[in-house]
Amino acid sequence: MQQDLHARTLAFAAICHAISQVQQLARYGRLDEQQIADSLGAIMVTDPDKVEDIYDPHKLAPGYRTLIDQIGDGSRKDVDMTRYIVGVLALERKLSANKSALGMLGERISQVKRQLHHFEITDSQVLANLSSIYSDVISPLGAKIQVVGSPDQLQQSSNQNRIRALLLAAVRAAVLWRQLGGKRRQLMFSRSAMVKTATQALR
Repeated sequence: MQQDLHARTLAFAAICHAISQVQQLARYGRLDEQQIADSLGAIMVTDPDKVEDIYDPHKLAPGYRTLIDQIGDGSRKDVDMTRYIVGVLALERKLSANKSALGMLGERISQVKRQLHHFEITDSQVLANLSSIYSDVISPLGAKIQVVGSPDQLQQSSNQNRIRALLLAAVRAAVLWRQLGGKRRQLMFSRSAMVKTATQALR
């Protein structure tokens, strides 16, 4: 049970990490290239043996901190972040119930994998492809996630592509969270256990 909690908390931290990067981009246009590469790389891992094949826990410190801020008892909760998380979890549920969308998603990810033989995952062409996957396959499934931030940042097509690609990464993490037994009610009734696990992961 403890191992399950550890894996679920890691997956939820990955959701938080991807969404916190969306927020940084939308507000300030700032992003760490290695962090975005780590989040997007997880989308490409489609046949893992264990959770750590998808996410390196040592690279998820920002996600663990965001998790603690959002569901802990402190005063650092961010309303936009909460809204994004709820939106991503809702889209994941729609995706998991839609076999046609899942099939299309698998095909499109395979195309990106072929693209990665020639380009880095943060290359503008790959980001545009990941962005279009989110726009074409994920976004139409449910209520659109309205990203708020600086108009100057949100109007840049390169930032739009990064944001959509990171939302796709967040949905990928949400799929894993659900596969590991994650349920929305745990965010209310198991908050303290998740926060404790996240805190231990940061040590």
